Amino acid sequence: MRSILTDKITYARFTQDSDDSPHFGIVSDEGIIQLEDAPWLGIKKTNTIINSDIVTFLSPIQPTKIICVGLNYHVHVGASQSATKAPDQPMLFFKPPSSLIGPNDHIVYPDQTQRVDYEAELGVVIGQKAKHVSEKSALDHVLGFTCVNDVTARDLQKIDGQWGRAKGFDTFCPVGPWIVGGIDSANLKIEGILNGQVKQSGNTSDMIFDIPFLISYISSIMTLEPGDLISTGTPAGIEPMKPSDTIEVRVEQIGSIRNTVVKHHD
Repeated sequence: MRSILTDKITYARFTQDSDDSPHFGIVSDEGIIQLEDAPWLGIKKTNTIINSDIVTFLSPIQPTKIICVGLNYHVHVGASQSATKAPDQPMLFFKPPSSLIGPNDHIVYPDQTQRVDYEAELGVVIGQKAKHVSEKSALDHVLGFTCVNDVTARDLQKIDGQWGRAKGFDTFCPVGPWIVGGIDSANLKIEGILNGQVKQSGNTSDMIFDIPFLISYISSIMTLEPGDLISTGTPAGIEPMKPSDTIEVRVEQIGSIRNTVVKHHD
């Protein structure tokens, strides 16, 4: 299988204290090297380097779609109340782009639900258009990887029998803090940390369907556009959250995204 491993590179989307306009950049030891546009549109550096202490990091993606994979870890299937064996094919569902939030943004607990769960996941950000790609070439279409929290209204998921409402509320897709390219995603530790306590601890090596297979499979169904996100499933250990809880998703070699849950007040 062809490798995409190069020098590790970190792409961020951010605003500055003196400028509310979002920008993209490459995180370096000297600061953030500003880019002319999103990295999946081509890496065009400017001469501007910004002190990372004066920026606010945003969700690093602007996808046309967010494709998620259900029950993609062997240990999760073993712990699931809704599945007794691994699926024969990937179980796909979508989150709307309107569900996206970034680091330190609030997850809003909707009035319609009585149980909201966290799900720590590895996200794959597409860098090149992918349509009917092979597993061998799949990783050539990847820009990099990021942390994802597939927040879920678990009771609504069971009531509806489908996942659109339960997964699709505004704020139900924290992503960040950045995109990291040039790393091997086949053996990364993933953790879900609730109020400082590790609740989920898994590894991407336990995936039922690996990332090259997922990209090939999904691209045979729909065209993956640059900037699109694939969220690749969660390990065992999901539990409910409540307002005032802080949830952190941490992925080895990438970093972590932390968000606090607040009650809906509108």
